[in-house]
Amino acid sequence: MNKTYLLRICLAIVVAVLSILGILGVFYPFKIFDVQVAALLQRVLVDFSLFAGILLLGIIVLTLLLGRVYCSVLCPLGLLQEGFALIFRRKNVALKNRSYKYFVAAIVFGAMLGGTVYLVRLIDPYSVFGSAFSGAVWGLVFAAGIALLVWFKGRYFCSNICPVGAVLGLLSKNALMQVYIDDEKCVACGRCASKCPSGSIDFKNKIVDNETCVKCFRCLGSCRQSGIHYDKKPDTKVSFNPERRRFILGGAALVVLALAVKSGVEISKKVATKLKKVILPAGAGNADDFANRCLNCNLCVQNCPMKIIKKADGEYPAVHIDYQDSFCDYNCHKCSEVCPSGAIKRLTLAEKQKTQIALAEIDENICIKCGLCVMKCPAQAISRVDGAFPIVDANKCIGCGACQTACPVKAIKVVGVEAQKLL
Repeated sequence: MNKTYLLRICLAIVVAVLSILGILGVFYPFKIFDVQVAALLQRVLVDFSLFAGILLLGIIVLTLLLGRVYCSVLCPLGLLQEGFALIFRRKNVALKNRSYKYFVAAIVFGAMLGGTVYLVRLIDPYSVFGSAFSGAVWGLVFAAGIALLVWFKGRYFCSNICPVGAVLGLLSKNALMQVYIDDEKCVACGRCASKCPSGSIDFKNKIVDNETCVKCFRCLGSCRQSGIHYDKKPDTKVSFNPERRRFILGGAALVVLALAVKSGVEISKKVATKLKKVILPAGAGNADDFANRCLNCNLCVQNCPMKIIKKADGEYPAVHIDYQDSFCDYNCHKCSEVCPSGAIKRLTLAEKQKTQIALAEIDENICIKCGLCVMKCPAQAISRVDGAFPIVDANKCIGCGACQTACPVKAIKVVGVEAQKLL
């Protein structure tokens, strides 16, 4: 078996295990999701993160050097499709390189540039993976669709639908390292093509489409004549592709991108007008912005030790806090640590403890003056003079919900604020 393939498989298994453990909230010290393209781009746009920019540049350089190894090693949805392929054991078929994927990418990323990730949530591989593994309805539906697509068409999603794959494919097309067929050794038996899950090999014409090739390297060990290689870009035959057609296609995609940016601005406004007053994790800012930034990967939902962060629902399109069963631990900022997209800004514990996300209100008609809320408040924002009702200091209350959970008669209600602020 080819050593390149074995190395790729070992790396992919490590990433897959880390991804599953991370999304399930079991183990996440090694933040594998910080290298997901959509999340990185969102972080760059949201908080102009230099580190995120360096990581994004690193993936671009990696693709220019090695091709689309991101799709076969780092993308969790890509690895899920590979798992489906191993289960199904279907014969792979040749696939055409479809140009509509560029327009899908232009629409999705254009809307993101316009200020909303509403479309990204529906199709981005990382967002869909997190949504599926956390049990969200859309993620499960999408995963079922992916499974069917793998059954009939292999990794068609990666080669002709995925917006991230479309962008990386353009870079991979001229990568330094390429998969190619040795004309002199190849006998056109088709064994390599039968192993290719993305349908990138035209064995009759002895051509490999490195734009759609996801660098799984399954083909390398299949040839009995050692006629297929992964090496520095050789002078190989390329299919006929008139420059005029490329120019028209590129121009049309740019027009769609510009329109998508404008539409993204409008979508973000419409999303904001439908929001209810919700409580959000510290670092989320305000409900309007957060609804247009959260990828709904549900990583914060799975990693919240108090289980107060809930998935998107019919009333609010992003994750949010619900204090019905518990409260926000004063000494925890896990959600801020695990969010890869910058939708929840990375706060230190000290900053989180000073960030007001909501405000407690006491109903004196119900309160029995037991004083439990005073004892349970970690920010010392509730005080009580002997015999009087407790009083909430709005300049100290961070809205953690500890008082609401402690109150035996449900006299305290914690309500969201219009915008979070550092006290």
